[in-house]
Amino acid sequence: MKKIIGLAMLASAATVGAANAETTASVSLTTDYVFRGITQSDGGAAIQGSFDWSNDQFYAGAWGSSVNFGASAPTETASMELDLYVGWTPTTGPISWDVSLVGYFYPNGDDEITGGGEMDYFEGIVGGEIEIAPQWTLGGQVAYSPEFFGETGDAVYYEINSGYAFSDAFAISGAYGNQDVDAAGDYDTWNIGGAYATHGFTLDLRYHDTDIAGLDSIVNFTISREL
Repeated sequence: MKKIIGLAMLASAATVGAANAETTASVSLTTDYVFRGITQSDGGAAIQGSFDWSNDQFYAGAWGSSVNFGASAPTETASMELDLYVGWTPTTGPISWDVSLVGYFYPNGDDEITGGGEMDYFEGIVGGEIEIAPQWTLGGQVAYSPEFFGETGDAVYYEINSGYAFSDAFAISGAYGNQDVDAAGDYDTWNIGGAYATHGFTLDLRYHDTDIAGLDSIVNFTISREL
């Protein structure tokens, strides 16, 4: 589930009552699908969409994107990612929590892309956020997978993030994280950008980078709309 930090601050979703369920959907177009600092679309554009159900503190949904793992991957396979997730969003004192289980699936994926390792994997994610000043939030998350993409062993991702909403329409946000995969080692990643909501659309311009040698920084532009 690849959600851009800061978009939630701009969303105009209605408040969900304890006895009322709500469904939402969205569609997005991005110049480069980036996950934890690494392109998932070979530096090219991707189309994405989501469908979510929520009821009080609980939610479930699906998120999908086109993917491209590069020239070495079979062109007829691994063209789609589908994420399915369930979560719980309790509040304790000043902390808003988000506890979720996410499955990352590649319906037409070919395991030869990863040397025979299974592409599909799961993560358990625990995130928290506090408001440290009006319109200014500080948060963090930990994600754990017992068997990461390509059967590369267990993996842990740590992140701190922050966002500031200048208005109902404009916010800036950033994050710094570390991804540690058993069979591949670890790397640091960071991003910073701004999001602007206008006429039912949200526009996000973001800079991504990592400390992986030989990997270029990425600037991507995403336009999203709730349906």
